[in-house]
Amino acid sequence: MTVGTADSRRDEASRISDSGCAPVAVFAYARAEHLRRSVESLLANPEAKDTDVTFYCDAARREEHQAGVQQVRHFVDSVSGFRSVRRVYRERNFGLARSIVDGVSQIVAEHGRVIVLEDDLELSPHFLRFMNEALVRYRDDPRVASVHGYVYPTRQLLPETFFLRGADCWGWATWSRAWRHFDADGAGLLSRLKAQGLTRQFDYDGTYPFTWMLSQQVQGRNDSWAVRWHASCFLDSLLTLYPGRSLVRNIGNDASGTHGEDSDIFTVSLSPTPVHVADIRVEASPEARAAIVEFFRSHRTARGQLRQMIYSLFGR
Repeated sequence: MTVGTADSRRDEASRISDSGCAPVAVFAYARAEHLRRSVESLLANPEAKDTDVTFYCDAARREEHQAGVQQVRHFVDSVSGFRSVRRVYRERNFGLARSIVDGVSQIVAEHGRVIVLEDDLELSPHFLRFMNEALVRYRDDPRVASVHGYVYPTRQLLPETFFLRGADCWGWATWSRAWRHFDADGAGLLSRLKAQGLTRQFDYDGTYPFTWMLSQQVQGRNDSWAVRWHASCFLDSLLTLYPGRSLVRNIGNDASGTHGEDSDIFTVSLSPTPVHVADIRVEASPEARAAIVEFFRSHRTARGQLRQMIYSLFGR
């Protein structure tokens, strides 16, 4: 855990004002149609015209991906409607983990906060309002690491907003003070989880194999930045704010992604109404956590479903 100096915290506060929208970082690779749908949904947010957007477009990892990469860049060249558009075209392949860590670090260094999207996320027209309101409300609260736009399709009705321990990766936002907690050392994170006896809790009472996924990252079998972000925040007892109704829908679980398989496990309806960011206790919600445990448990029996869940959520 790294704590900024008093001067650095004042400098950060000066960059974040109550007025104005947070910058958005969009990470894309070779799925132009998914990206088009994502950008169109972002533009449907009333705040889009006041939002600065940076597109980070990775270079092709393999020759057969080159055409898709060029289609993405052609589309990004045409994007307008935001307050400003910046385009970062990687000259060599970074891979998603390095691209996101590099891009998020750049934006928070420049602006103190960021909203992070990938090319397979479709958004409610109320997404930016929720993210910006939450970024302002919790900007100075060291207990809060991030804000998340997606929520699992649980059977139980969830509170309007709630906190869970750790972090998440489908449409999220953070501040530079919180991003400093990100630890890229998966082996160190795994060791700390085991030493502190936290693996079962980290795995939602054994219903979802986050610890296994982190061990796979340590062994070089995945390069997930997301499970390391989650573990970093979880170990530092930091919280993420969630909406009770989803403001993000993943449209990439259609076998088009790196680890993709066609699945509707995580399909949600986008909230047709705003999610109100009200004063709530800044602590993990046992009711929401229990609902998510039940959701994971209900899908873990089918081997194919479990594999899809693992890579869809945190195989990024």
